[in-house]
Amino acid sequence: MAIRVEHEIHQRRKGRNFGVLALLIGFVGIVFALTVVKVLELGDAKKFENFDHVARPAIEPVEGDSN
Repeated sequence: MAIRVEHEIHQRRKGRNFGVLALLIGFVGIVFALTVVKVLELGDAKKFENFDHVARPAIEPVEGDSN
């Protein structure tokens, strides 16, 4: 038979923890939304691959290629 008396400091910490959780969820939501907007704005997957600032020989146009 355990006596569980919750001190008022635990109530305050719980409230702060929920506040931090809400801020973290909001931040992740903003980052996810910006990522979705960026991908949808680019449209074509080739444009998205070209946008990562890394040279990729596989997607570089070849001289004389009709594409």
